[in-house]
Formats: sequence, C-alpha cells, structure tokens
Amino acid sequence: MANLYRSPPERLKGEIVSTDDPAGQRNPRKATAKTLDRSALFYLERFATSAENLRRVLMRRIDRSAHYHGTDRKEGATMVDDLVGRYLAAGLLDDRVYAEGRVRTMRQRGSSARLIHLKLRQKGVADEVIAEVLASLSGDVAEPEVAAAAAFARRRRLGPFRCPGDREEKRKKDLAALARVGFSYDVARRVIEAPSPKDLEDDEV
Repeated sequence: MANLYRSPPERLKGEIVSTDDPAGQRNPRKATAKTLDRSALFYLERFATSAENLRRVLMRRIDRSAHYHGTDRKEGATMVDDLVGRYLAAGLLDDRVYAEGRVRTMRQRGSSARLIHLKLRQKGVADEVIAEVLASLSGDVAEPEVAAAAAFARRRRLGPFRCPGDREEKRKKDLAALARVGFSYDVARRVIEAPSPKDLEDDEV
C-alpha cells in the first residue's frame, strides 16, 4: 500500500507548507520576513548550524517561494541576510560555538583534522575559525591525530582491535581505511601496527 503521508520531494526541514493546492499537493507558503523567521527558529530548535548553512536553508525556501508564488529572489536574499545578521547579533548563531560542538563530536568518533576541515567548510565555516577551534580543542591530547585515528580503529575494529590471526592479512586494507578518512600514512601506520589496544590507550580521545 502506498504511503499516503509521505513528505513531498525537496521539502525543507522546518519549512511551513500550505495545503491550499486543489490537487492536494503540499506547496510552500509565500516567503515573507515573518514566515522566514518562523522557519529559521523551527530549524534552530532542531539543528545546530552555521550562519552560512542557515542562509542556504532559507534561500532554498526563497527559491521554492519564487517558483510557486513569484517571489523576487533578490528581495528574498535581502530578507535572509537581514535575518541572519540579526541572529548573529543576538547570539542565536555563532560559527565558533557550532564548530566547537562539531569538532568535539567528530574527534570522539575518530575523524581526522582533514575530514573535519572539509565538513565544516561545506557548512560555510571560515578556514580560520576551523583552524582556531581545532588548535584550541587539542590541548588536552598530546597527539590529537593519533588519538582520533585510534578511536576510528577501535570503532571499526581495525589493526590491534582485530583478531590477532587476521591482522597481517588485513594490514593494507586497514591502512587504506584510515587514509580514506584523511589520516596521514605515518599516523595510520602507527595505529594499525600498534602491538595491542593497550598501547593506544594513552593516545585515544
């Protein structure tokens, strides 16, 4: 049986929709300063985000409004810029705070600095902010890259976390797995060739 309650394609999280369409389609309401504000607050209640990412979310809202209601995209962009500026001034948006939360979470999951940098840049966080946050949050760990690689290896059961009989056979595969997520060869080799998990305990996040 078809799912009668399936969300329409391309619907944005936090988007306010209307069911006025006679065909029963859930079309977006016209974007106004008021509806953008409501959509933005709805989004922020559910997701941590950067200023640029919220701008992109709201601009998709503008684009849909332009398609269905003829909203002027330039005027819509001005409304979005004004809203984002107000949120930044009020402290509702703070790229550094957002980056700190993401870095902590990703480091604990075993993400490399290279991958973290890529992911945060995709969200519109400035390079200098990313670099500052990575540096400021690495103070408690002597070698944060090794610590993150060890956490990744533990989670994926690579290298010293494998059954001893499988380690040599899977060595190249394990090194490649760490390389794919941004760790250098030297870091990957140090973790994968560690004699035992205990030898990495002091390094882990």
